Amino acid sequence: MDWIEVKDQKDIQNVLDTFGWFHDSCLKELYLWTESYVNEDLSMAVPSGLDTNVRILFQRQFRNPSAIELLFEGVTQFHILPSPENYDSIIYDTTLLLHNDLFYWADQSDWKPVDNSFDTSSWIAATRLKWRDASSWMGDKNRYGVISEGE
Repeated sequence: MDWIEVKDQKDIQNVLDTFGWFHDSCLKELYLWTESYVNEDLSMAVPSGLDTNVRILFQRQFRNPSAIELLFEGVTQFHILPSPENYDSIIYDTTLLLHNDLFYWADQSDWKPVDNSFDTSSWIAATRLKWRDASSWMGDKNRYGVISEGE
């Protein structure tokens, strides 16, 4: 599964068309990591640049592809709003755009990159975006990590 870099509006349109604008999809899993860490001698390594990255696995009720993975590198903002109890988690449409040198993804088609501090959407902004077909990752199996009992 090779990553395809998204560089411009044409690439954005390709992702949206390929994955049916995320219609009848769901966010299956999300994995966030940074390049910061503490060494065994307890010294800390902290990069000076944007070091937060997020991988998101989406599945949908259509084929070719039935799942994709988005990789956001250099994340600047991140807001996930879980579905409330007694509501479904189906994504009906989405926003994917490039605005002021940032890639934005949101789970609503009318979403705009403005002051979203009290937003009702899940959304993410990053300096770089890549995607790949993950159709072999269907079903309920976790792909980003296994949660063991007792953890």
